[in-house]
Amino acid sequence: MLKDDHRAVEQLFRRYTRAGDRAFVEKRAIVDRFIEELSVHAAIEEQLFYPAVRATVPDAEALGLESLEEHHVVKWVLSEIDGMTPEDERFDAKVTVLISNVRHHVEVEEGELFPIVRKELGPRALSDLGEAMARARRIAPTHPHPRAPDSPPGNLIVGTAAGVVDRMADTLNGLAQGAVTAIGDVIATALRREKPRVSPRGTRMARSTATQVRSGASEATEAAIEATRKAKEASDRAARTARATGSSAKAGAQRTVRAANRGATNTARATKAGAKGTVTSARRSARRTATTAKRGATTTGRTARKAATGTTQTARRAARETASAAGSPR
Repeated sequence: MLKDDHRAVEQLFRRYTRAGDRAFVEKRAIVDRFIEELSVHAAIEEQLFYPAVRATVPDAEALGLESLEEHHVVKWVLSEIDGMTPEDERFDAKVTVLISNVRHHVEVEEGELFPIVRKELGPRALSDLGEAMARARRIAPTHPHPRAPDSPPGNLIVGTAAGVVDRMADTLNGLAQGAVTAIGDVIATALRREKPRVSPRGTRMARSTATQVRSGASEATEAAIEATRKAKEASDRAARTARATGSSAKAGAQRTVRAANRGATNTARATKAGAKGTVTSARRSARRTATTAKRGATTTGRTARKAATGTTQTARRAARETASAAGSPR
């Protein structure tokens, strides 16, 4: 386990040395990670490994004390780096000194201390010690505390409390980072821009919390956008239906108006034709009546003249006869 920690930290050191001079964001992320790794590693060694070694391996007493002092120096440098920014002119210098000290510490532990402990304790005791350190890792501090005790029982009490406080702070840090990033995502989504590429900072817990908060907010935002999109689609469909209904109603009204106009025109034409026919018929009837009346009047006049002539002739004959009768003797 301890060797695995050494390998993980060495990989981070190499990544840092390969980063460019102006790669401030990358350097900060790398430093945050090895600060956590070294803080946890130092805590479990000080709480369990070094006390077990000093109590059971007499030949390792001096190496154990030297290791504690090296831890003390490393934790002070870590605490200073933890509060600095990569833009600080002494940031790289401190990290370089830290890397050098840690590499020397690892070389001594793996080359001198570990072989002695392995020979003295044996596989079974080492396995039990490894399990105990694995459990301690879950509650170990995630930040350096150079002023805290580095040997039992003080380091067990203070270290446990510091681990709780560190994890609470990491969680709050992650929540804050996640919330800020989520707000940026919402703004980018509203403005139809690409979401900002932000890598969470801090310990593993801080980064995990920030990622979870951002992911949850992103899912909520996407759900709201999807609901809005569906509502807009439904609104568009309703608008299209309304327009289609309006167009259909308008077309129907236009057809009704055209039919009414045609009907009115036909009626007017029929009425006009009927009136014209009536007038024509009336004229014809009037002409026939006038003709008949004229004929009747002519006939009546002729009859009257004939009658008058006949009456006159009769009267003359009667007068002649009367005169004749008066002049003749009896």
